[in-house]
Amino acid sequence: MPVTPPTAPLPPLPSLAAQAERLIELGVHEIAGVSADALRTFASEAAEAVEAAEGDDGGALLAVHPDRAPASALAPLLRRADKPGFVVVDMPDVDDFAPSGIELPDAPFYLVTGVDRGDRMSNWSPDEALPALTEEKRTPLVLTEGIHWVLQQPAALERNLCFMTIGSRLRKANGAMDARTPAIWISNGTGRDGRERRDAPKVGWCWWGNRHTWLGFASTTGRES
Repeated sequence: MPVTPPTAPLPPLPSLAAQAERLIELGVHEIAGVSADALRTFASEAAEAVEAAEGDDGGALLAVHPDRAPASALAPLLRRADKPGFVVVDMPDVDDFAPSGIELPDAPFYLVTGVDRGDRMSNWSPDEALPALTEEKRTPLVLTEGIHWVLQQPAALERNLCFMTIGSRLRKANGAMDARTPAIWISNGTGRDGRERRDAPKVGWCWWGNRHTWLGFASTTGRES
């Protein structure tokens, strides 16, 4: 299997309080149907709990449950080169991609810990990456978690260093899995994207069995509410 050269580490995530303010600034709390104070309170209490256990906020990512804030509503909030994010036109069912083999906390907000872009797995297929992540006791991010990560840490999305979110899958009516898997990358402004979207953050899909040199596999060490 191809070996990917090591890349520079990403900067730390903002504090949980700063992440809450970022989501409020973007109006995510309104999408989720909760108050700004409720989001601030969760972030404050979560930070206190994590600090008591680890001595700092642990670099956790604050996520809103996809049942409250779906990918279709979050993607346009992404920004890169002053251009808004978008979902590709041939993925109108983006919100039907649900957590697969992953149990999200039963709460409107939760924390995602130890987030990693999976650069070492660039040029692997999802079929190859999933068992490797499982062996490492990691689980892949779901699509909305990946969007939350880029909202809080835009540097997580770089040209030639983007990522799939294979924790989200779509089960077809016959029970089989759809062969598409969601990913977040940067548009080249070609095809149906349109030239005006060049350099914009893009939510799209790749085939489950295909490899891409510029896509890793974002994952986490755990989730907690």
